[in-house]
Amino acid sequence: MNKKRLTLGIIIVLFFISLLSAGYIGEKIKSIHRDDILAGEIEVEDPNSEDLETIAKEEEKLPSNIEVTVTAVGDIMFHAPQIKGAYIPEKKEYDFNFSFEHVKKYIEAADLAIANFETVTAGDEYGYRGYPMFNSPKSSIEALKNAGFDVLSTANNHSLDKGKKGITNTIDNINEYGLKNVGTYKEPTDQIYIHDIKGIKAAILAYTYGVNGLESLLTPEELGYMVNIIREEKIKEDIAKAKENNVDVTIVCIHWGNEYQRQPSEFQTDLASKMFEWGADIILGSHPHVIQRSEMIEHNEDKKFIIYSMGNFLSNQRRETLSINNRNYTEDGVIVQLTLEKDFSLGKTIVKDVDYIPTWVYRYGETGVQKHVILPTTEYLEGDSNSLSKEVMKKIQESYNNTIKQMN
Repeated sequence: MNKKRLTLGIIIVLFFISLLSAGYIGEKIKSIHRDDILAGEIEVEDPNSEDLETIAKEEEKLPSNIEVTVTAVGDIMFHAPQIKGAYIPEKKEYDFNFSFEHVKKYIEAADLAIANFETVTAGDEYGYRGYPMFNSPKSSIEALKNAGFDVLSTANNHSLDKGKKGITNTIDNINEYGLKNVGTYKEPTDQIYIHDIKGIKAAILAYTYGVNGLESLLTPEELGYMVNIIREEKIKEDIAKAKENNVDVTIVCIHWGNEYQRQPSEFQTDLASKMFEWGADIILGSHPHVIQRSEMIEHNEDKKFIIYSMGNFLSNQRRETLSINNRNYTEDGVIVQLTLEKDFSLGKTIVKDVDYIPTWVYRYGETGVQKHVILPTTEYLEGDSNSLSKEVMKKIQESYNNTIKQMN
């Protein structure tokens, strides 16, 4: 019994000693922590620090915003006097490069340059012709390549001027010079053309109101795929395909409206609204042969751009050759310069800015051979005016004024 009491007493003593030791050690640890914190030797962790670091790293991974320029011009046509003026007898060939020498620097500077090619290049066996059934030397395409163009819209009312061969040969010639075409096709395809502009994916679509009543030159099946005729359901489907391909911007080149009318028709404005609703971002109009207004439109908090008609960039239509009321305006064109910006943080591409370079087609020559040259009007009004007569400078001033009034 005495042994049991002794053992129990020892256990109780040891228990109290352990409690006293634990209290001492705990106080010591607290003291150490207080001293270290006061001395600034222990860091207090922020529970959100890891999240902040992760966000910072993700932001570092995002590339910088991309800015590119898209340049567009209107109708490029080669009438009989232009073809004659480009002929070099000693070489027995045609050279159209001179027509673009004054505007080449603006076209070349763009990341993407688009034009409406309103003729065909079926071959010399069909004879070179101007209006009303165009057929131009393929060197006209070479001149466009040399000027800096990348993509040609070939959907217009002259697409079938030389029938099926005119379409296929024109496409072949465009490809031969390293350019791309949109709006006419050699074979059925459900693909849309997507152009990569330095990391910005642009879908480029093209349509025409008709082909001057020459539909019968193709079978119904061929007409269904060789020329993009304006059909609302077709345009809507193509824009949807573009979105399915995750493009950043959709550009629609459209041949529409009434010739020589300086204001868009109700058909144009209604269809434009629908195309924006379907997802188009930029609409580039052609066909009227005079400049119609441009607009920057706010749609669903996004900026959209339209120019209903870019006028004639190059042609022989002018006050001396036409009898219509608005003939003076057919000499006017414009280089549309769009700045696009891709914002990776927002995941969207916007039309950031637009500039215009008004142009005028200068025709000269008195020996039966006339030359047609595109002049950037501002350059001559602000600088080089001595090389041209007062009469020509007056026309340049009028052209500039007429164009600027149409630009919004």
